[in-house]
Amino acid sequence: MIITFVHHSCFVAETEEKVLIFDYFENGKVKGYHFTGVLPEFDPNKQVYVFASHFHQDHFDPAVLKWADRYAKIHYVLSKDIRLSNRYLEKNGISPSVKEKITFVTHGKQYQIDDMKIRTLRSTDAGVAFLISTEGKCIYHAGDLNLWKWEGAGELVNGKEAREYKREINKLADYEIDAAFVPLDSRQGKYAFEGMLYFMEHVDVKAVFPMHMWQDYSYIAKFKSKVSNGVFARRLIDISGENEAYEL
Repeated sequence: MIITFVHHSCFVAETEEKVLIFDYFENGKVKGYHFTGVLPEFDPNKQVYVFASHFHQDHFDPAVLKWADRYAKIHYVLSKDIRLSNRYLEKNGISPSVKEKITFVTHGKQYQIDDMKIRTLRSTDAGVAFLISTEGKCIYHAGDLNLWKWEGAGELVNGKEAREYKREINKLADYEIDAAFVPLDSRQGKYAFEGMLYFMEHVDVKAVFPMHMWQDYSYIAKFKSKVSNGVFARRLIDISGENEAYEL
């Protein structure tokens, strides 16, 4: 399996039979940031699945729906909070017929799409997180499911965030995950590591790819320097920039 970090929270996982694309948006769509990620080349005859965890502009771009004009074997798995009225689609130059290729999902459910088994978790922000089993592989994409504690928010708010996050992550305890994409957001300051640490302590995963870093990759080394468990440090992938590929 080839994993490509495109940018921000967008990853591509390419298996023997299919391509899975997560939370893609075009460069220039998020104000204040200059993302340079591009999708890798892949076999156009492969089945393509496009996932979007929620409606935020750094996780969903309606432009992905235009890919249906290029790829015959494409299917979209979109969080139900992404609203796609016919008027909205036509305004963005997209045929409403694309809805035939979309499965809308909500949290706490299980779905079967072709040979993929998909389980969704409730995000602590918006939308869902995805757990996908296919071709003997298990892949997790958190979306915005993270332990969103903030300095100045107060213990009441931060405590609620911690409880809700841990409740969802504990649902992954019985799975063996090959690749996980998990937020490591430096904007949280002293709380930036807590979600990642809890995830790694409670989930059996071979390779953890940090994401939602807003192009600040320095917190990967900072996290590794703080944890005493060497296994955790080795499992966390050292991402240094956009358009990097890894073979698992």
